[in-house]
Amino acid sequence: MLDLGIVIVNWNTRDLLRRCLETVTASTGDFRFQTVVVDNASTDGSADMVRAEFPSVQVITSPTNGGFSYGNNLGLRHLGFRGQGDVDADAPRYALLLNPDTEVPPDAFDQMVRYMDSRPEIGVAGPKLVLADGSLDLACRRSFPTPLVSFYRFSGLSRLFPNHPQFGRYNMTFVDPDQEIEVDSVVGAYMQVRREAIAQAGLLDEAFFMYGEDLDWAFRIKKAGWKVFYHPQVVVRHVKRAASRKSRKAQFEFQRAMLIFYRKHYQQTTPRPLHWMVLAALLVKGGPKLLPEMRQPLPSGA
Repeated sequence: MLDLGIVIVNWNTRDLLRRCLETVTASTGDFRFQTVVVDNASTDGSADMVRAEFPSVQVITSPTNGGFSYGNNLGLRHLGFRGQGDVDADAPRYALLLNPDTEVPPDAFDQMVRYMDSRPEIGVAGPKLVLADGSLDLACRRSFPTPLVSFYRFSGLSRLFPNHPQFGRYNMTFVDPDQEIEVDSVVGAYMQVRREAIAQAGLLDEAFFMYGEDLDWAFRIKKAGWKVFYHPQVVVRHVKRAASRKSRKAQFEFQRAMLIFYRKHYQQTTPRPLHWMVLAALLVKGGPKLLPEMRQPLPSGA
C-alpha cells in the first residue's frame, strides 16, 4: 500500500507545474508515494511536458476543464478512492491535494506523513504556506464562513482588528503563525487527508468549480468525527498567481462558492431576517449572475 497519493490539478500552468514536480520528485524519506497530474484541458503543452520530463508521474488528461473539484476527483478515483464507503484495498493511506504553484522542501511529505501517523484522530492536516515574499498565506488555516464569521470578513472588521479572537476568526489572524492549532479547514493548495476520513465523507463536491470545495470537504470530514490541524513545523512555498485574484470569473466563482457553502450547511438553520441579509450581501459582491444559483433547490447534503 502506498503511504501517500498526490493529486495535482493543472490548467495552463506548465512552468509552475514543472517547478512543483521538480520539488516533488526530489522528496526524501522512508515512505512510498505516487504522483498523479490531472490536466484540465490545458492548451500550453503541460501534459506533454510531464510525460517527457517526469516519467514516474502518472498523467490524466481531461478533454474539458471541469474545475478543481472535478479534476481532483479524477485523480482520487485513479488512486482508488471511489466515493463514500467505497475505497480500494490498495488505495494510499493518505491522499494529498497539491497545487501546481507550490514548492515543497525535500522532507515535507515525510514529515507530514509521520505527523498524521502520530495523531490518529486527525483526518486532515496542512502545513504552513508562505507566499513568494515570505509572508503567510492566510488561507492555510481558517474557520468556516458562518454568517457571523463572513460578516466580520466582508464588513472589514477582520482587517481592522486582526488580533481580535472574535473578529479575526476567518483566517485565524489572532493566532501565532508558528503555533500548531486545531482549525476548521486548511487550504486545498496542500490538503492531506486520511484514507479512512475519505471513506466516511466521500469525494469532493463538484458543485464547487473553484474555491470552497476544500472548506466543504473539511466540514464533512469534521462532521464524521475527525479533527483538522494546521502543522506549521512544515513550511511550503505557495506562489499563488496574481492573475486569478484579478480575474472577474475567479471573483464570481468565489462568491458562488460561498453561496453554495452557505445554502448547503447553514441556510436551514439561519433565521429568515439574517438569511435575506446574507443573500443580499452575496448579490452585492457577486452580482446578479448569482440569482439563478439562489433559485436552485438546496444543494445535496443540506
